[in-house]
Amino acid sequence: MERVGAARDLVLGYVRALNAIDEAMRVAIPSLERLADVLGLARSRRISRSGHIGTYSYTVHGAGCRFISGNGTEVDVDFEADGSEVFDLWRLRWYGLSLPDPLDVTDDDLRSAVRSLQPLLAEVRPGWFSVAS
Repeated sequence: MERVGAARDLVLGYVRALNAIDEAMRVAIPSLERLADVLGLARSRRISRSGHIGTYSYTVHGAGCRFISGNGTEVDVDFEADGSEVFDLWRLRWYGLSLPDPLDVTDDDLRSAVRSLQPLLAEVRPGWFSVAS
């Protein structure tokens, strides 16, 4: 149970980090309505596919973006067609491993943690989660 608690803290930390990134990006790019708009800005070449915005470095990839904070913490997120932010267990594990005090948790513990956080989190398709609106 202690491992699931650590995994739950990791998931909540990821969600907080994602919210902080969203806020920082909106301050740095006032025209940004939602974080997913970073994809459109990169695709239209109004921003580079990788670079620095505010206190974060970023790299746009496929359907998402990886953000790295000043302390090296990585938050990788994909975006649905409607602009909602989605993530899977791999992204959660990678976030945990990038923390200043790395936290390595199993997929089973993460799965249990995510389930324990419903209805805060919703499974939008098998293995992919979003913060419920």
